[in-house]
Amino acid sequence: MPKVELEPAGLERRDTLHALFQLYTHDFSDFWAGTDRGELGEDGRFPDYPYLDSYWAEPQREPFLIRADRHLAGFVLINDHSHSGLPPDFAVAEFFVVRKHRRGGVGRAAARAAIAGREGQWELAVARKNEAALAFWRGVAAELAAGPVDELDTTDRWNGWILRFNVGPA
Repeated sequence: MPKVELEPAGLERRDTLHALFQLYTHDFSDFWAGTDRGELGEDGRFPDYPYLDSYWAEPQREPFLIRADRHLAGFVLINDHSHSGLPPDFAVAEFFVVRKHRRGGVGRAAARAAIAGREGQWELAVARKNEAALAFWRGVAAELAAGPVDELDTTDRWNGWILRFNVGPA
């Protein structure tokens, strides 16, 4: 397995994250078939992620690039947004690993690196149609949780699953 590292993405990496979001949105557009979401603009690009600039303006938001053997392999955005309506200390807002680096442990290592060092209540929201991601995040949560993992189904705030668990002393 390659060496996986998270690199804090300073404002100078904003364009890199915008470019990676094009790949992320392309992958995610599979789940939006039959809806207005995920349509390309006339410039051939997907719309920009509307919250990206807030990751350099709000202290509770942290952007990271994922590296596999020093090569750019994806990104993870951490914030404290709740999809459940219950207060979290941390949440994985967005998580993306490029296809080349999937299914080889890069994503799991990156998720562990993002979560393990941050003690507190975590919340992970997984879109209803993204069943592969649900299996992935269930495994990550079970590995890192200090205690039970609560799993909530669709709420009025989110169409999918919400995993809530504590990291740190049980």
